[in-house]
Amino acid sequence: MRIVSVTNDPVRLSFLVALLEDAGIAAVLLDQHASVMDGSIGAIPRRLAVADADAARARQVLAQADAL
Repeated sequence: MRIVSVTNDPVRLSFLVALLEDAGIAAVLLDQHASVMDGSIGAIPRRLAVADADAARARQVLAQADAL
């Protein structure tokens, strides 16, 4: 797995996941539950990961959408 984005913004994460899914790239949101456990104060940012084989294409999709 490769991390393609790190953020605390849930709207941005939703947008990034939608972009990747539209491109046929499966994305996994990491640290979502840890962030909730800290009271969602932003101490633990959420990470968006994709499979190693999809990492370059995922970065390209996000860059084309000005989302990196």
